Amino acid sequence: MQGPLGGIKVIVLAGLGHGPPTHCGMMLADLGADVVRVDRKSDTPRDPDHHADILGRGQRSIQLDLKDPADVEAALGLIGKAEILIEGFRPGVTERLGLGPEDCFRHNKALVYGRMTGWGQTGPMAHRVGHDINYVGLSGALYTIGRGGETPVPPVNYVADMGGGAVLMAFGLAAALLHARATGEGQVVDAAMVDGCILQMGAVFLMKARGLWVEARGANMLDTGAHFYEVYETADGGYMAVGAIEPQFYAALCRHAELDPDEFAGQMDRARWPALKERLAAVFRTKTRAEWTSIFDGVDACVTPVLSPWEAASHPHNRARENLLDLDGVLQPSPAPRFSRTPGAVNGPPPRAGEHTEAVFRDWGVARP
Repeated sequence: MQGPLGGIKVIVLAGLGHGPPTHCGMMLADLGADVVRVDRKSDTPRDPDHHADILGRGQRSIQLDLKDPADVEAALGLIGKAEILIEGFRPGVTERLGLGPEDCFRHNKALVYGRMTGWGQTGPMAHRVGHDINYVGLSGALYTIGRGGETPVPPVNYVADMGGGAVLMAFGLAAALLHARATGEGQVVDAAMVDGCILQMGAVFLMKARGLWVEARGANMLDTGAHFYEVYETADGGYMAVGAIEPQFYAALCRHAELDPDEFAGQMDRARWPALKERLAAVFRTKTRAEWTSIFDGVDACVTPVLSPWEAASHPHNRARENLLDLDGVLQPSPAPRFSRTPGAVNGPPPRAGEHTEAVFRDWGVARP
């Protein structure tokens, strides 16, 4: 297993869907951890398209019936050998199964027990259902995404599920693992997606505190209020992303887009933003996306084309950094971040449910149920 987490044993208790907990497992597996996903015995092998289960790549799968005492005992045997456990059930579910934190700590006092939920382990909404749109909505983040006078735009499931869930959990696990290795004491990591959404809004709260952010959506520098931080349609129906915040980049934008310097003076005059945005939109509609891309190629103006995820795979920069991989005909993100001494890798294909049951129990030295 290639990567800086080589030798670390991780257990992921799979839920109904392969969402943020499995995504976190993928990240750890990409960095070399031996990640074992515990699937339900009722789960069927993912054939013929199990290779498309990108979030499961590099992990091994065993099947257990966690309502069967013998299988729970077998799971505890594996937990006794692990350093990290990840679960994404509603609060109280693993306790009822006999796999709650205290049950596990009796078998492994140094275990890092990761709990990933939308609302967290405490609070009046802890037992409520939800999805990314709900967590990002309650956090306040969704309110800020969209144009003035229009409905807020859900950010797919990037902000809560992945950023506020999987990435926050991976960070918490790494921190708790350092503590466990130093002290021999494990702990629970309560990674709530609503918490993660709010954490990502630090810059917005900073700008609000300094009087640089108004509550109206689409009226601020970073939320499409400013003409120099906006997405503009091109003549062929494509789009260009403009983020020319700093004066020198704004000057380069004006120069290469051949804008009237007098008309576009007073960059930070909020009263002029709507009119300048309208004018800049008309300018960008005069050329195709390819033409604008060529004009700004190599220019420090923070102007780039808006690519689809599939176009991004063929962009020279992404190709040079090998940011996307095609494995078994499935386009997918490459492992990240980069490590100079212990680079990560896709350490195996997505597993079929239960494919590695025999091997995992053998390799970890635990008796099978």
